[in-house]
Amino acid sequence: MTSGADPTPPPFEAVLYPNSSLGPWGAATVLLAFAAVSGALGCLFAIVGAWPVTGFLGADILALGLAFAIVRRRSRLREEIRLDRSGLHWRRVRADGREERCRFEPYWVRVQLEEAGPTTARLYLGSHGRRIRIGAFLTAEECRGLALALDRALGAYR
Repeated sequence: MTSGADPTPPPFEAVLYPNSSLGPWGAATVLLAFAAVSGALGCLFAIVGAWPVTGFLGADILALGLAFAIVRRRSRLREEIRLDRSGLHWRRVRADGREERCRFEPYWVRVQLEEAGPTTARLYLGSHGRRIRIGAFLTAEECRGLALALDRALGAYR
C-alpha cells in the first residue's frame, strides 16, 4: 500500500542563508578578549590621570557587542527554493520570523542575473510582471552558480 506522497525527490531544492563566519562562542571570546584589553588600558589611562579615556574604551566594548548582536540576528534569515510538480516555490524567513512566499509556474518563470561588475550580481525570479530578488546576501560567484543551477533545473523540468 502506498501513501499519497510522491517518494521521488524534487528536481531542485536549495536553502540559502548568509555566511556567518563567527559563531556565538567565537563572538563571546572576541568580545571578552577585547573587554580585557580595553579594561587593562582603561586602568592604565586612569592611573596616569586620563580617566575620561576609560569611558570611551567602555563605549567601544558596547559598540562591538551591539554589532555582534546585529550580525547574529541577521544570520537567522534564510530563503528556500523548491521546484517540484506543483511549481517553483520560493520562501523567505526574515530574522524576526516573518515569512514571504511566492509560487511560480515553471514553464513561465525566468531566472534573471544582473551583473554590475565582477564582484556585484543580483539574481531575480520573474514571471508575468512579478519579479522577486533572491539571495541578496550571496556573493556574485554564488549568484552565478545558483542562476546556472536554477536554469538547468527549469530546463529539465520543461
